[in-house]
Amino acid sequence: MILASNKKAYFDYFILEKYEAGIELKGSEVKSIKAGKVSIKESYVRIMKNEIVIINMNVTKYDYMKLYEIDEKRTRKLLLHRREINKLSGKVAQGGFTIVPLSVYIKNGLVKIEIALAKGKKIYDKREELAKKTQKRDVERALKEFK
Repeated sequence: MILASNKKAYFDYFILEKYEAGIELKGSEVKSIKAGKVSIKESYVRIMKNEIVIINMNVTKYDYMKLYEIDEKRTRKLLLHRREINKLSGKVAQGGFTIVPLSVYIKNGLVKIEIALAKGKKIYDKREELAKKTQKRDVERALKEFK
């Protein structure tokens, strides 16, 4: 069950490799995320001190939890295997690559995030993609009218 997705990432980047990671959460953040109060639109992923973290992921505080205040946009650690972290850090260090969050979802009762190794698109790539979508839509519309 997908709770939040970052559709703009597919428009702005070429997605090369996808990874599934766990998120280190505190207190009532899990209940809040399962209630769908999460956004990854403005968030980004960085490698800090040989750990992967997601920055600026917005998890709205849980309404029924008054005692324990948690910063909604705090930096959260992502849980990946060491070899995956090393591989990602090597690619990012080469230059031209970045790590973007794609979606937050529940798998077997656990909150997971899908991240991807991506390469930024140029403006002409984006225009080309929009032109292809428009052509495909026109062809489908013409076929629909023909039937």
